[in-house]
Amino acid sequence: MTINTQDHGRAIAPAARALDVLGGETTEAGLRRYLEGIPGVDAVGLEQRAAALATRSIKTTSKARALDTIISLIDLTTLEGADTPGKVRSLVAKAVTPDAADPTTPRVAAVCVYGDMVPAALQALGSAHAGAAGNGIAVAAVATAFPSGRASLPVKLADTADAVAAGADEIDMVIDRGAFLAGRYGQVFDQIVAVKEACRRPDGTYAHLKVILETGELNTYDNVRRASWLAILAGGDFIKTSTGKVSPAATLPVTLSMLEVVRDWHRLTGEKIGVKPAGGIRSSKDAIRYLVTVAETVGEQWLRPELFRFGASSLLNDVLLQRQKTLTGHYSGPDYVTID
Repeated sequence: MTINTQDHGRAIAPAARALDVLGGETTEAGLRRYLEGIPGVDAVGLEQRAAALATRSIKTTSKARALDTIISLIDLTTLEGADTPGKVRSLVAKAVTPDAADPTTPRVAAVCVYGDMVPAALQALGSAHAGAAGNGIAVAAVATAFPSGRASLPVKLADTADAVAAGADEIDMVIDRGAFLAGRYGQVFDQIVAVKEACRRPDGTYAHLKVILETGELNTYDNVRRASWLAILAGGDFIKTSTGKVSPAATLPVTLSMLEVVRDWHRLTGEKIGVKPAGGIRSSKDAIRYLVTVAETVGEQWLRPELFRFGASSLLNDVLLQRQKTLTGHYSGPDYVTID
């Protein structure tokens, strides 16, 4: 259902979370009043806290565990127009066996591909797929006219439904940033609600929904905070920073701001929402900073695939090199990792 923003008394598509938090006032005006009533972000304070967290060091004995944790939280990603089934099979092989020389290396959380590549990913995963035992590697698919989101709602829903029907475990959708920046919060809300419903499988279960805010286009921390609340109210299971196609992508202050929303939501409702920074995180050093920020903001209980992910393609290589250095005391040559 599309919102008429001039009809301030019209009810927006219901979501159980919104009904509870908004006290049943599911109207465009009620949603706007709630979001615009959220306290503004102290940008200087946020950036100073992120900078302070980035200086935290971890003991050498903890570094090996941190590196293994990072690997287990990665959505190993290929989202290029030139993707082929062969490239996806290579990606899956790396996801299943990140380091062929060390069988103790953990597997990644998921592989993330375009919807038409889901069957190739599932075939390549075989018994390693999360659907086989519930604890394997998931298949995530981007949808809703990724990365721009510039398509009609029926097209976005068909894009989502096709990926779910193909077997995707998770859907990474993009919000309509134009609608959000124009203040049409109800329209964005309705689209997330509709996409969530399109994630429903025939057995009544749902593919997990990650809502991409594309924070690099939202311009302010206040907008990031409002968009985070909006995505959660509408039923998102995760809030995700970026498509990786816009600069800046993930940054530590933006991710901290989103984590603070997740923390506040948990305090308000008891429900845990996931966070996924994506794009631009390429080094182990940077990834460890994110682990520290998560632990200090929402707690170490969030450092598991159900609640935190890194969207990355090249990060894994650096983590593998650093892991080898930690275990053996020396760096391996560049041929130790595959070229993505």
